[in-house]
Amino acid sequence: MAVTDVPEFAHLTEADIEALGAELDAIRQDIEDSRGADDARYIRRTIAFQRGLDLAGRLLLAASSKRSFWWAGASTLGVAKIIENMEIGHNVMHGQWDWMNDPEIHSSSWEWDMGGVSKHWRFTHNFMHHKYTNILGMDDDVGYGLIRVTRDAKWQPMNVFNLLFNTALMSLFEWGVGLQHLEIGKIFKGRDDRAATVVRMKEFGVKAGHQIAKDYVMWPALTSLSPGATFKSTMRANFLANIIRNVWANAVIFCGHFPDGAEKFTKTDMVGETRGQWYLRQMLGSANFDNGPVLRFMSGNLCHQIEHHLFPDLPSNRYYDISIKVRALCEKYDLPYTTGPFLVQYGKAWRTIAKLSLPDKYLKDTRDNAPETRSERMFEELDGFGGIDPATGKRRGLKSAIAAVRGGGWRRKHKAAA
Repeated sequence: MAVTDVPEFAHLTEADIEALGAELDAIRQDIEDSRGADDARYIRRTIAFQRGLDLAGRLLLAASSKRSFWWAGASTLGVAKIIENMEIGHNVMHGQWDWMNDPEIHSSSWEWDMGGVSKHWRFTHNFMHHKYTNILGMDDDVGYGLIRVTRDAKWQPMNVFNLLFNTALMSLFEWGVGLQHLEIGKIFKGRDDRAATVVRMKEFGVKAGHQIAKDYVMWPALTSLSPGATFKSTMRANFLANIIRNVWANAVIFCGHFPDGAEKFTKTDMVGETRGQWYLRQMLGSANFDNGPVLRFMSGNLCHQIEHHLFPDLPSNRYYDISIKVRALCEKYDLPYTTGPFLVQYGKAWRTIAKLSLPDKYLKDTRDNAPETRSERMFEELDGFGGIDPATGKRRGLKSAIAAVRGGGWRRKHKAAA
């Protein structure tokens, strides 16, 4: 499996890991102590802007009989849905704004504009995914039960449809999120708590019904009262807006979890896990993508997925500043800080999904040295590599170890010395 011994894998001592944890705790404390009016103003303005954008999209669709207005309305509405889901709903339900004590902008009361029930998502995402990040058999987000995204998952015949499954998941992402908490696999295997399943299915049915009625009945009927629109034109525009939101949300999330360098873990990795080891697992299991102000906003600041996994309940508008400090810590402890251009990261995720549709015998790399995951066995030939590099006086950790193995320099040097 991918990482069976985190300290060995990272070439860090227990003291190093706890020191890293203490420095990350200090970053958290600094943000908590400095939260205030500027942060509250940010989220309130974001909500106001999103609602204005949503209204603008609806008004444009009132003239959707004209093709230009139809495209403008659908696109505007799609962007509004992205902002509501990514920068508002996702982050509010993480509790990032609970400190404001505003009953409207609170994790316990926010119901987002998508098919999934908010309280279902708070369990599958906030608890299961963020606590058991990238642990096979515990984090359902590792492939969402459909897609093989690591060689650590045994190949099955259904995996030949990896690309097809991911295309479907990308297009219908809100429904994939909504169905996730129902644990359909357990239902078919008879391993679910039937009474709890019935309750969850009823809750999902109510929310899904409301969502479908809103997007495909209520708004089309209301808009069709305008002489410049029809019921059908608005329904089609709403459908496109949802597809735009689904595709974008899927892309952002996949860039943060499945490009090269986002590690996978085993159940044994969390046995006796300390706070510092938990931090380390979050750093190694997540990936960022390069960004500017617009991309940060439109991704819900999940371009900083590493920072989000370290501090999921801190305000998203602070992640950029936090990222500067986290990146400096990675340099200090010689840890990889996985990032890259958005399209490159997304392309790598798709490449992994395509490759892993094939059985292992057709793949060049193994589960120990594949680009999308690796194990400490990759570094067996680096005996004595950890510690301080006598030539430079700098720490030699995981980042240098990966470079040494990939480049082969350490292996050639020590074979020559032998």
